[in-house]
Amino acid sequence: MTAPPPLLVFTDLDGTLIDHDSYRYDAALPALAALRRIRAGIIMASSKTAPEIVTLRDEMGLCDWPAIVENGAGILPPGDADAGGGDAYVRLRAALDDVPPPLRAQYCGFGDMNVAQIAQMTGLPEKSAALAAQRAFSEPGLWTGDSLERGAFERELAQRGIHAREGGRFLTLSFGRTKADQMSDIITRYQPGATVALGDAPNDVEMLQAADYGFIVANPHRDPLPPLDGETAGRIMRTELPGPQGWNRAICDLIKRLKLE
Repeated sequence: MTAPPPLLVFTDLDGTLIDHDSYRYDAALPALAALRRIRAGIIMASSKTAPEIVTLRDEMGLCDWPAIVENGAGILPPGDADAGGGDAYVRLRAALDDVPPPLRAQYCGFGDMNVAQIAQMTGLPEKSAALAAQRAFSEPGLWTGDSLERGAFERELAQRGIHAREGGRFLTLSFGRTKADQMSDIITRYQPGATVALGDAPNDVEMLQAADYGFIVANPHRDPLPPLDGETAGRIMRTELPGPQGWNRAICDLIKRLKLE
């Protein structure tokens, strides 16, 4: 039987492990190497689709670990290329289109765009944008109305069983499960010595608070998260450096703090 990992890392991607602008993670390579040396588990937890995650997980050499996809709406098993999903996305789009037209018109989801438009909005190459368009569980998009209209929009969605969650770039719609929900199941499965979560956006808050240690990674492209429970006690910390640079420093410092290497 494989021994439990000494540390299980749950990490957001865009704006956290991956640079907001360049989509690169080179600055985090030293920490990733250190985690491999101590046999830690690394769980990607992102709004990205399974096809996007498969490519990144393979590139980073993390295929032995599951990944949380589409903001927690789905799970990608270790070594698998399919997270399932069934007709969830079709039902989600149908419910979205049932929202009163004046509100519906102010939300532009990935399903309302072609690949070229998704590439332009995200800054992704078209090949990557095509993977982002392959939704199974959730719908990211941009809200163009004001805050009062957004409240009405979210209430309409809630009546149809849809949750709206703000991420690093988009307002993402799904039928419910969160990154923290999937995180709990994965912890139960692997029984790690300790857990750490890293993220930069509102949809990461529950995950940060559920871990033994949490790091709010600086992202100069968005407003910082408000103070969270656990910060005063030092269980949740903030990085000074942004994106993968902050991620790298946080993980290296935690490994030393826990005397794991």
